[in-house]
Amino acid sequence: MKKALLIAGVIALSTASGFTQAQESPWLVRVRAVHINPADKSDPVGGVGASDRLTVSSKTIPEVDISYFFTPNWAAELILTYPQKHDVYLDGKSIGTFKHLPPTLTLQYHFTPQYSFSPYVGAGINYTRISNVDLLNGAATLDNNSFGLALQAGIDYKIDRHWLVNFDIKKVQIRSDVNTAAGKISNVQVDPWLIGVGVGYRF
Repeated sequence: MKKALLIAGVIALSTASGFTQAQESPWLVRVRAVHINPADKSDPVGGVGASDRLTVSSKTIPEVDISYFFTPNWAAELILTYPQKHDVYLDGKSIGTFKHLPPTLTLQYHFTPQYSFSPYVGAGINYTRISNVDLLNGAATLDNNSFGLALQAGIDYKIDRHWLVNFDIKKVQIRSDVNTAAGKISNVQVDPWLIGVGVGYRF
């Protein structure tokens, strides 16, 4: 009799667990505050041996991320924001501004989705649209498009069935040639670290 009750209890728990997982939505939306910290690796302006280099300002931006879970462990995340304006400096002196819109798509693996603390890693691609370039009073331009790799790691802390707190860090390739009427004068490698904190909601 005890054995039968134990088996019945295991079946009931398994059924309840399956029901809970079946009811959990695959959609997760996060809102983050993200600090952009550019690597500022550029070719010397004027060629090999020159010391003047271009740098790009850091800033903090809002970010919205939409994730879809194919399984409890595997998810795809689309990372979105609006066009961001950056100041550009040459040897510490401002030479203008540009805007970029950097949507990024990553594939993530979540190690412990069944627990409150759920770390994850991800990798994917970044496409950046560069616009509103105003450098050296219009004498210099940037390429309109940039494609690159993206790496990601983070932790979700689940508050309840729907809400969570998130910490996330990404490394993204964003690069562009700097051109004038005389030709290419430098290659800007922004390649920023993106460090973000925020909240998420699982539907």
